[in-house]
Amino acid sequence: MNGPIRKVTIFVSLLLAALLVNMTWISVARTESLNDDSRNRRVRDAEFSRNRGAILVGNEAIAESVPRTGRFPYVRTYPKPELWSSVTGWYSYNYARSGLEASFNQELAGTSSEQSIGRVVDLLTGRQSSGANIQTTLNADAQAAAVKALGDKRGAVVAMDYTTGEILALVSTPTYDPNRLATVDLSEAQTAWNELLNAADEPLKGRATREVYPPGSTFKLVTAAAALEDGMVPDTMVDAPDSLRLPNSTRSMGNSTNCGGDRITIEQALKTSCNTAFGNLGLDLGGDKLRKQAEAFGFNQDPTIDVAAAKSRFPTELDEAQTALTAIGQYDVAASPLQIVQVAAAIANDGVMMKPYLVSSVTNRDLTVLSSTTPQRQGQPLSASSAKLLQQMMVTVVEDGTGSPARISGLTIGGKTGTAQTAPDRPPYAWFVGYAEDPSVAVVAFVENADVARDDISGGKLAAPIFRAVVEALR
Repeated sequence: MNGPIRKVTIFVSLLLAALLVNMTWISVARTESLNDDSRNRRVRDAEFSRNRGAILVGNEAIAESVPRTGRFPYVRTYPKPELWSSVTGWYSYNYARSGLEASFNQELAGTSSEQSIGRVVDLLTGRQSSGANIQTTLNADAQAAAVKALGDKRGAVVAMDYTTGEILALVSTPTYDPNRLATVDLSEAQTAWNELLNAADEPLKGRATREVYPPGSTFKLVTAAAALEDGMVPDTMVDAPDSLRLPNSTRSMGNSTNCGGDRITIEQALKTSCNTAFGNLGLDLGGDKLRKQAEAFGFNQDPTIDVAAAKSRFPTELDEAQTALTAIGQYDVAASPLQIVQVAAAIANDGVMMKPYLVSSVTNRDLTVLSSTTPQRQGQPLSASSAKLLQQMMVTVVEDGTGSPARISGLTIGGKTGTAQTAPDRPPYAWFVGYAEDPSVAVVAFVENADVARDDISGGKLAAPIFRAVVEALR
């Protein structure tokens, strides 16, 4: 073979080898990413045409696929959209998925690796594949009570069985109708998407899990836990002046309530939500101890719930003034309602934090179980002895303090109010987080905007009644 032919042969062989390598790379390594690419209309058409599994609350389907005629043989339907949109999310041809529709997409579509044998059997028998059903931990009565109590306010509620981690209610308001996005009329879906995306009240925001806010005085539970873990007791005295000058700063911290004296116990400080007492407590403990306690509760950690969730923040570097502010849940502290309910849940569960979960099982149509969830211990952010002391302090807050609107006759309730300042041009956030002993539930109620006068905004006035409504629905 002469030289020029040999060179051409080698060149062509290299091209063929490169082509084979590229085809192998695409077929083996890039299959999943190409299938997930939103521009891949073939995959989208195939997925949108499947008999998608149902999302269940008890025996009731809150999302299901209904047969139809036309280009797509099924349409995703949400029978009670305004009640469950915070949980189901949406499922749309052009606008992807959210909520449980997103986090369990493969199981619902029947394309997960655990369902591969079933897909092979369906192919051999000529049967159409269908997705698995998702069984949730949610309680319909608690969910309905939360939606009703929040009303037209922008806010969120999360209710959790603190002994197991089961989420009993998860609501973000305003709610919306995911049927508008799931429609097979793609032009109508586009109109709905533009309206929802540009709405002033931002209904597509997942306020319960995906957004973080200043927690205000609900964070005093974390500061109190750090104090108890550091050897203090509820009767430990702390200075509570009317105004606390922040170290090395021209700013001062004031009180919005009557603390009951210039020097009070930690229990009294929590009962009255005394800012200056907790500011001094934060200065005594120092930023490192506050950060360690916050991170033990889950701050600065990736959330572990079944749906998309934001990481709650506690600052990593603090001067003394910033330390005092973080002790009352201000400065750069930010938490999701899910994070705050986990704090109360761990305290109520004698210091043991359970992993929160929304889905109890994934089941094929033939009732074979693909996966199931059992309660799982996530950590112990404080000792049992400290937790019991803090429980007593939280009960005092409700029985004789700022949390009195959360009282329920015949039940032992512990809680903490919070009113978080944000910007001068917007109203404060209102919080209430607490727990009941029977039923064993922790609930957080958060109000971002209630469209009321600034002086009428407080955790006790706005959020505590929402907490009470949810707990009463679970009795």
